[in-house]
Amino acid sequence: MIAQVETKTYTAQEYLEAEVNSVDRHEFINGEIILMAGGTPDHNEITTNLIFALKLALKGKPYRTFSPDQRIWVPQLNNYTYPDVMVVAKPIELQSGRTDTITNPLLIAEVLSKGTRAYDRDEKFAAYRSIPSFQEYLLIDQYRLRVEQYSKTDANKWIFSEYGVFGDRLMLNSISVEVSLADLYENIEFSE
Repeated sequence: MIAQVETKTYTAQEYLEAEVNSVDRHEFINGEIILMAGGTPDHNEITTNLIFALKLALKGKPYRTFSPDQRIWVPQLNNYTYPDVMVVAKPIELQSGRTDTITNPLLIAEVLSKGTRAYDRDEKFAAYRSIPSFQEYLLIDQYRLRVEQYSKTDANKWIFSEYGVFGDRLMLNSISVEVSLADLYENIEFSE
């Protein structure tokens, strides 16, 4: 007989207290504290490329762009997560009583890894959709030239678009910015 291992569950308050003093980043999902793995050089390059493109395009506009170190709160599920890239309309809204947790993301991008691909596409996207301000989601493949875009058109209605050609230009409807796949994948070499 195989013994069942019980997973310890935590309160959101216990998670937040531990996270403030932690060297590592963790997500908080359904009472579990989950260590976030480090990214590959390609994952980090794509994330940096997107942040750079967004910062340039949004200069002087009423938005802020954040890196993977910025935590958001999904209030309906009481989850905490760190998106790879996030754009927020000004003024940013913070979780009550917190100075480090945003609640009003407009656009979120995740760079897919083998270990998080299914989670980012399914559970995480479902959680993000429960945030009223959330309008656009990008899933960027780091292993091949492919970007999936989900744009909210109405309550409970999303349009899916897919890009996979080096010359494609991705129109980010929520912030009226266009990003080329050539810029997004700059310095990325795919294996044959």
